[in-house]
Amino acid sequence: MTTLTEAVRAGRTAEVVGLLDDMADTERRASFPELKALRKELRATRWDGPSRRAYPALYVAGVACQTGAAGVASWIAAADMRWPGVSPAVLLRVLADREAGWLADLANRLAQRPATAQVPYDLMSALVRLAGCPVPTTDAYVRGWVQQVGGNWRRGNTLLDRLRTDPHLAPLVAALFEVNDIGGLLEWAADEGPASWHGALAQLTAEGPLDRRATVDACVARLLRGGTSADHRAFLRVLTSLALTREEQRERVADWVALASDAVSPVASHAQSVLGTLALDGQLTYRRLVEVSEAVLFRPERKLVRAQLVLLGKVLARDAAAADELLPAVAQAFGHEDPGVQERALKLAQRHVKKVRSAEVRAELASAADELIPPLRAQAVGPLGAAPAEVAPVYEEVLPLVPEPTRLVPAAGSVVELAEEVGAALASDTDVTGFERALDGLVRHAHRDRDALLEALEPVISRRWWDGADPFYDLRLEHQFGDARGGFDGFAGLDLLLITLRGKLSTTRLNAAIRPGAPHRTCAHGALSQPFDARLWEVAYRMRTDPLPFLLSTPTWSTGLLEPDELVERLDTYRRLGTRVSAADFAQALLRVRRGDRPAAAAAAAAERAAALGTAEGKRLAHWLTAGAPVLPAIRRRTSGPRILAESGELPELQEGFPDAFRALGRPAGAFAESRYCAHWSGSAHPHWLAVLPELRELVAVRILRDLSAVAVDDSRGAASVLPLLAESGGEAGEATHLCVAYGLGARHPEDRLAAVDALLVLAARGELDAARLGADLGELVQHGAVKPLRLAESLRTAASTGAYATVWGLLGHALPPLLSDLAADGPAGPVRGLGDLLAVAAECAERSGARGDLPHLARAADRRGSSRLVAEARRLRGALAPEVAA
Repeated sequence: MTTLTEAVRAGRTAEVVGLLDDMADTERRASFPELKALRKELRATRWDGPSRRAYPALYVAGVACQTGAAGVASWIAAADMRWPGVSPAVLLRVLADREAGWLADLANRLAQRPATAQVPYDLMSALVRLAGCPVPTTDAYVRGWVQQVGGNWRRGNTLLDRLRTDPHLAPLVAALFEVNDIGGLLEWAADEGPASWHGALAQLTAEGPLDRRATVDACVARLLRGGTSADHRAFLRVLTSLALTREEQRERVADWVALASDAVSPVASHAQSVLGTLALDGQLTYRRLVEVSEAVLFRPERKLVRAQLVLLGKVLARDAAAADELLPAVAQAFGHEDPGVQERALKLAQRHVKKVRSAEVRAELASAADELIPPLRAQAVGPLGAAPAEVAPVYEEVLPLVPEPTRLVPAAGSVVELAEEVGAALASDTDVTGFERALDGLVRHAHRDRDALLEALEPVISRRWWDGADPFYDLRLEHQFGDARGGFDGFAGLDLLLITLRGKLSTTRLNAAIRPGAPHRTCAHGALSQPFDARLWEVAYRMRTDPLPFLLSTPTWSTGLLEPDELVERLDTYRRLGTRVSAADFAQALLRVRRGDRPAAAAAAAAERAAALGTAEGKRLAHWLTAGAPVLPAIRRRTSGPRILAESGELPELQEGFPDAFRALGRPAGAFAESRYCAHWSGSAHPHWLAVLPELRELVAVRILRDLSAVAVDDSRGAASVLPLLAESGGEAGEATHLCVAYGLGARHPEDRLAAVDALLVLAARGELDAARLGADLGELVQHGAVKPLRLAESLRTAASTGAYATVWGLLGHALPPLLSDLAADGPAGPVRGLGDLLAVAAECAERSGARGDLPHLARAADRRGSSRLVAEARRLRGALAPEVAA
């Protein structure tokens, strides 16, 4: 070991720098292999004391002892070298004797690294200064420059002052407009004046250091390219600060048209205002105005559309000859989703239609009127010459096909195939089918040849977090799997069996987990998690002591259902092999075996075959099959703040003759009886709990209802993903199931709302949707503040757009009356925010489905003063429900 390596290992950075100063290039190069070997050694124990002490010195020595700029750049930017915190001045000292060309090469290589490499900007800029080379304009360098210049407020001067003295101002500012996601950094500085980026850039453009035309072009091009909301906000402020002249605005008409058509709302609004000013000054051709109008009127933002209609109205009022060109553009708004926009466009067309000279244009306006909602279309019959509405065809509801469960294929026949399946299940969010097939495969092959199974699983096991040699992993393993704490999902369940196969859990610990009365930390989900966990613990114990040939409870179908004939055959095989039945496995098989939706004769035949086996399990199965489906306990609603929850009564049938871990399924489920401790925060176990009770989904829904309420009340994410599976499950879809769907329809995140829409449509397609119940639930949840109307409107609009207009109207017909009843004519409290959006969805559904009748309290809302969206949509809905009155 050389003196240099000893100093590096000891962490004496100052001594290392002195040694490097006295070494020739050949000596440095000769020392590098030892440094490289030391780096490899330190990686294995990166976070212990000696390694942390040695890394800063190793960092400096490795930079000095390499010849090539590429190697030095890789060393500096390496992930394991980022944290030492060595000052760039130390690196520059050991690099100062290199040639300028070499330093320039290093500076450019470092600048080419991604910003996530965290190469210090001070180092890159100092290398550029030493080399006298052109400044790099890469993403990392520009970001570093923005942070350095914008954040150097301690010098006491403004950002404008610092930029004025920057020798590389022009190329770096030009590159600033090319960097993605830079807007957040530009907003760090003060909001206005010379201390802000937009104020400083505008001032430098006015003073001359920055070319005005190039800066304006770059800013407009950046907005056209798009990006994050922060980018749009930052560069729009730069553009407005530049205060373009009328001539500069006129030169870029094509850019304004593109921005008004496709940019985000704030940018489009600015472009629209520029085009509006040019149009009113007579500096915009009608052809261009038509082009931008057709694009803007197609946008969903009502503010932009209304502003464009106002502009068209002003131009038409000034020049009667413009009607032939502009009114067809106005008619583009006849098909807008907002009836208020349609009404504005129709009034504008009616006001100026007399100015139209061309018969073709009149015919075009009359044809476009077909896009208007029925009440407005009736108003267009006379003035615009629209044809009277024809008798609408009989409405037909479009619902999705009822999803069919898939049959599980047999377990993998070879250990190699099984290892691939287990690896795939652990690497992705596996469903019930994948988990149950992998579980049964592990049990079967552990029984046949445990050693061959372990050999095939070695690549899978070696990648698991718990398979490390570090004692830390053993402590984590003992903490997570050391007792029956009841926190398993599909991932952890497969891990438990792999850990057992590996021999990392003792037989004593496994036996303790399956003993009756083993301690469990209970929570609201305990009744569902304990049966699932008990089965896994018992399988693991038997895998160690008395391996099972296969599982009795492996379902036949993806929903978790098990066909009675298959269970009888499995019990018969157990009898012939002399296999002792696992209590938890058999209990789960009973809960999964199909009893509902099955002819009585078939059930009796299966029961007779089971009784003929002559075993205790056969007799129990025969009794279970002939007892019929259990009657669900009463469900009672409870409130907790804004939440509406549910609790269920007792179900003795699920307590008698079942193991301890299963009996809680039949006990009452309280809305508030939950422990502070809960290991099921992720919701990943929900699908597996549904498969525990595939014909009793109400009992599952009662216990996960609070989780589902969180997606609407607490804005949590992901829990609603179970809703389609809940809709496809078996048993009565009662109070708790409908409340779960109601919360999902009001979820904060779009993916949760889409899952709830899927569940809603599946229930409707299966004939299990109680529209009156779900509608009343939605109305009550909105009143309580648990569900926001805007989110609910978006969900229901999505559901209706699939063709389920009658279904959605059936919900809103029961949800809206309590909300409308809260509208006081002169009361201090205003209407519920978003009620107008719900009325809009209801009006569209009523129009398309042909719904008729009276909606309580709607007339009072429709008779309110003003032209708000709520009033407009209430009038539209009243006209749709009673067209003869509206006419």
